[in-house]
Order: sequence, then structure tokens, then C-alpha cells
Amino acid sequence: MDFGFWIECQLFMISISAQPYDYELPTSGGVALLIIDMQRDFLEVGGFGEALGNDVSRLQGIVPTVKRLLEVFRDRNLPIFHTIECHQSDLSDCPPSKLNRGWGGLKIGDSGPMGRILIVGEPGNSIIPELEPLPGEFVIEKPGKGAFYHTNLESLLREEGVTHLIVTGVTTEVCVQTTMREANDRGYECLLVEDGTESYFPEFKESTLKMIRAQGGIVGWTATEKEVLEGLAQWQACLPSAS
Repeated sequence: MDFGFWIECQLFMISISAQPYDYELPTSGGVALLIIDMQRDFLEVGGFGEALGNDVSRLQGIVPTVKRLLEVFRDRNLPIFHTIECHQSDLSDCPPSKLNRGWGGLKIGDSGPMGRILIVGEPGNSIIPELEPLPGEFVIEKPGKGAFYHTNLESLLREEGVTHLIVTGVTTEVCVQTTMREANDRGYECLLVEDGTESYFPEFKESTLKMIRAQGGIVGWTATEKEVLEGLAQWQACLPSAS
């Protein structure tokens, strides 16, 4: 490492340019990528998203962004967490208040073109091939909208020494926002990648981004993929292992 750059690393916090202000990165690791619910049931024709009357092509638009972020985290050996919303085959972990919501031809547990909707192990419940997890990456099966509810996510994050989460996935206003609020309550610093998240309803996404960064970042920060990658590159160059 260049001596002048090393001095700069010691004197200044490395940060990601973000809203509502710069997102400071920890000085000794602790950053993980969290990819929420990029599963076939939500992104592909024939899945639950389409059964609810949504245009799933909107969600497919973020796949290249999420894939680039995933590859960067893999290249840098940083922790990666994927989540899948799913239920047991007997629906014992799906309360009636969830099971009976929505409208359309298919509900949770019904048989569709890709198997039973949102049931663990069914073809439609798998993560899309472009983002398929590799060995060593964590996959969290969650029965709720938030990734901390009835899962071991928090214990795994603590085991990995994670304090900062770079968040991507779908949908922005439901599972993504719920997870960020849960994480914020548990002390994690969260940044949502603006072009790495999406909703079936563009106005819902924009409103959620504003809510997350409102009041000085009451839930967290937002930034673009470009801003995230630039900040991470400088940050990792400053880590002790890089010297």
C-alpha cells in the first residue's frame, strides 16, 4: 500500500457517497451483502407475483445490478446472505392472516406452473439461476416478510462479525423495508442500493426510499450501485489485510 494512501486511511473514515449523508464504513471489516427474496415465485411468469396481478418484468430489471454486486462481494471474500420467503409443506408456519390475503387464481400453498406457491423446495421457491448461491454463502429461509422473524439471521451475522449491511432485493416496500427496520432495531447500519431493489409499483419504491433516509436516516441510507462499488473499493484497500 502506498504510504501516503495509508496515512489517508488512518486519518479519515472511508465512506460511501449516499443519502441523506455519507455512509461510513467500519475500519476493520464487518460489511455483508444481503439479497432479499430474488426467487422465481416473485420474478418469473407463472409465480406468485404474477398470480397477484403484477408485472414481474419490473423486478427482473434489477437482476444485472444485483449480480454485479454479488460478484464483487464474491471476489473480495465478503459475507453474502440470501433470503427466500417460504413455508413448510403443511403450512404450519403460515398464519391465516397471511394465507388468506390477496386475490387471484393462486394463493400460498396452491399448485401453480412452478409447483406449490411459496413452499420450500418447490421449483418456484428457488433463487433465480443468475443469482444462485454458491457454497459458503448463507441462505435464510424466512416465513415472514422480515428476514429476522423466526430465522437464525441475527446469530449468523454476529458469528461473522457483521455490523454493516448492503441491502438489495424485492420488494422494496415489503420484505426489504421490513428487514431494514428489523436490522435497525438490532443495531445494524443498513444501506439500500437504489438500483438494486424494486417494486411492482414504482411509486411505492420511491416512497420507501424517501422513508428510509428521512429524518437523518431514521432507518438507514440509500445509494446507487456505482456509489457503493466506488466506496467499497477504497474501503477494502484500506483494510489491514490489504497492507
